[in-house]
Amino acid sequence: MSDLARRTAQWQPDLRAALRGLYGDRAAQVEASVLAAVTSADRTRTPALTARDLARELEPDWFQQPGRVGYIAYAHHFGGTLKGVGERVPYLQELGVDMVHLMSVLRPRAGEDDGGYAIDDYRDVDPSLGTLDDLRALIRRLHGAGGSLVLDLVMNHTSDSHPWAQAARAGDPDALSLYLTYPDRTLPDAYERTLPEVFPDLAPGDFTHVAELGRWVWTTFNRFQWDLDWSNPRVLVEMSRIVLFLADLGVDVLRLDAVAFTGKQLGTNCQNQPAAHLVAQALRAVLGMGAPATIVLAEAIVAPDDLVPYLGRHERERRECDLAYHNQLMVLGWSMLAEGRTTLARTALERMPAPPARTGWLTHVRCHDDIGWAISDSDAASTGGHGQGHRDFLSAFYRGDFPLSFAEGEPFGVNLETGDERTCGGTAALCGISQALRSGDDGALDMGIRRLLAFYGIAFGWGGVPMLYMGDEVAHADDFTYRHDPERVHDSRWRQRPLLDDDAVARRHDPGSVEGRVWHGIRLLVAARTSCPALHAGGSVRPLWVGDEAVLGWLREHPRHGRLLGLANVTAQPRTLPAAVLPDLTTQSARAVVDLLEPPATTSWPGRTVRLSPYQVRWLTAEAELSTSPAASPS
Repeated sequence: MSDLARRTAQWQPDLRAALRGLYGDRAAQVEASVLAAVTSADRTRTPALTARDLARELEPDWFQQPGRVGYIAYAHHFGGTLKGVGERVPYLQELGVDMVHLMSVLRPRAGEDDGGYAIDDYRDVDPSLGTLDDLRALIRRLHGAGGSLVLDLVMNHTSDSHPWAQAARAGDPDALSLYLTYPDRTLPDAYERTLPEVFPDLAPGDFTHVAELGRWVWTTFNRFQWDLDWSNPRVLVEMSRIVLFLADLGVDVLRLDAVAFTGKQLGTNCQNQPAAHLVAQALRAVLGMGAPATIVLAEAIVAPDDLVPYLGRHERERRECDLAYHNQLMVLGWSMLAEGRTTLARTALERMPAPPARTGWLTHVRCHDDIGWAISDSDAASTGGHGQGHRDFLSAFYRGDFPLSFAEGEPFGVNLETGDERTCGGTAALCGISQALRSGDDGALDMGIRRLLAFYGIAFGWGGVPMLYMGDEVAHADDFTYRHDPERVHDSRWRQRPLLDDDAVARRHDPGSVEGRVWHGIRLLVAARTSCPALHAGGSVRPLWVGDEAVLGWLREHPRHGRLLGLANVTAQPRTLPAAVLPDLTTQSARAVVDLLEPPATTSWPGRTVRLSPYQVRWLTAEAELSTSPAASPS
């Protein structure tokens, strides 16, 4: 039996079940078209990628390994071109990164393009970055350095100048059927009764009248991004071919952009519907058959109860996405830093269902987008608070309008009807570093650096794959030049999308500089992860009450790789915990417990107390549970 036949036998039931759920009686015909695409792609797969397929089938948890560390960057801003990104691979290696998410790589529409997420061509590269051959060369260089590439697949929509949209404008009924369009406002009005607005201030409403069509087009995000009709099986077949094309370039992880919006159902918010999960399951099966070296990441920035299903956690567990962003950890981390209390975070994190062991989280502190304050009303109420009140507090605190706030963010997506407000700003600005540098307050600067490293200490120690946002490793300042650009001035997200400052990067080895202090702290986290098997993404994690609401405690456990106790002081005051309230990590073979973040690792147990300085994070584990592989030393 060939490898393709073997993999098809393994994954075809998954594909068939998803297609039946999506297309009913048409499923068999759709399945035949998808299998034909898989067979065609297999004929052109290179020997190097075929070998990568087999290696990853033998090690299916390759992406869950504790040493895995990711990096998120706009290709334009990180390297200028794809060749320029390739020249920065040694920098990423020095940092300890081996999974690189490059945004805005495929060919976008001309002019306004939502930061590159209005795609004209899924099979070509933005010409300002280079060519497809340049992308292939970059992937080979990353693979040769032991790295992986994450690339976006914009699923919910294309640009309004995509060839499909152009054909629809020209009167092609088949092309028009690929999109969600309506002859009048009857159905759009019915849908909008329950639809939230994604960009209420930038792009109000969810439908745009297109004069050439004489129809209303569903445009969830912007007027120039036309929503695809995934109930039309041709969309899934075409996207399956695109997925296989990108995998055959050597892309290791496909980020399913806006996957939560792909299922539309009247009377709902048209997010997280059953069809969206079936779409993800179908595309995962396509890759399982045709390109098993490539996995999928759910870009589902949704409420906690809706998040874990994207990793396959349903009434009946299914293979869906391999990775998902732990958006809740990010939001709750900022909440803890703002109020100096962990009660809400512990409550919310404890309630989240565990993801399947074969999957994992991407943990992050910031990203290229705004922060939506996804604090649920029920979580807030259970801790004696009020959901909208806490969301309002966080919005005010991080825009700098709350007493004693250290942050310098700004509003985004303000909805005057609901009172919701999201926040923009880079990590350094939101942690207080930018404010302290401007005021010249060395004490405040020290606290800002400690906050940044504390938050990353939580993200790196929670488990999964931690992701660094470009520039955070050197406490990069925000870029306000967007305010003078007529195409960007309306979108405050551009402030946290700077060009990488080479002067700041050059200061990373100066221990007296802000950049040097942050770089050293991040490198320490990277090295500590490499030595700690318990941080394998397939383990479990739960928050702990440690007797002090100023300290977040969590216990990471893996059935084969041991345990890690994390402690994070989220205040500017030192804390002392009685050792009796903490779990005993010692074993018969290891009576010593070490702190991985105090190099060289120091014995921390037994003892009567555990002390934490302001914003200190400690990772405690039994000495025998450390990896015998050499950890990278912090530079």
